[in-house]
Amino acid sequence: MSLPVLRGCHRFPSSLCFSRLFLKERLILNRSGNTRLPSPAAVSVAAAAPVRRYSSKQTQNQQVVVVGIPNPFIWVRTRIYYFLIRAYFDKEFSIEEFTEGAKQAFSHVSRLLSQCQWQALEGLVAKDLIGKLEEKLNLLPSSYKKALSADPDEIMYMTPGDVGIYYDDDGRKFVSILMRFWYLTSARLPNDTMEGTRVFQVAIGGEGEAETKRLLTANYEFQREFTKGVPPDWTITRIEHSKLLD
Repeated sequence: MSLPVLRGCHRFPSSLCFSRLFLKERLILNRSGNTRLPSPAAVSVAAAAPVRRYSSKQTQNQQVVVVGIPNPFIWVRTRIYYFLIRAYFDKEFSIEEFTEGAKQAFSHVSRLLSQCQWQALEGLVAKDLIGKLEEKLNLLPSSYKKALSADPDEIMYMTPGDVGIYYDDDGRKFVSILMRFWYLTSARLPNDTMEGTRVFQVAIGGEGEAETKRLLTANYEFQREFTKGVPPDWTITRIEHSKLLD
């Protein structure tokens, strides 16, 4: 069964043209997004010493470091999968290039989600997933919707989670990569429902002026079909924003 293809770059701003996004490939609407990955590796998050400034007008440096500690077994297993992908599916595959493309995709898609631009998500996110997200977002307050959006400069850390290689009953081949992101948001969120998230005071102006930012996490699963004759494109088949889309 042929899959509908989103052609060209008309759904993205020029800075997010597909030449930069998803390993310089287009995205497709993949109707076979029924496979699921195992739970992601446990990762701890901590605030630490200097890394990033948030304004050229700062009079006080406020920096954040997010440290990820992957499960050694998961780390080794994903490296084996990267080798298998290069050896049997795509010899030019690079996890570094994929990770950068996934970062751009995460920022763009999360912004569309926060703005409830469902039509713009078609071809980028699996169709059945769009419907589920629409139902959830219709119940969220505006502050929660705003917090879904991740600006590229506010993405503090990202790491690949589990990688899966799948075959369906028709012999079609799929690769799924789970990406985990940590990002800051200035959206005003109630403290009672955001228990467990870290809060930072970020200096953005003169002395005594500061903006409160929360460190949030998100999981996005990217899937590509590697069946012969199918366009080499990726689609998002799973979206999770902790504390927001639980």
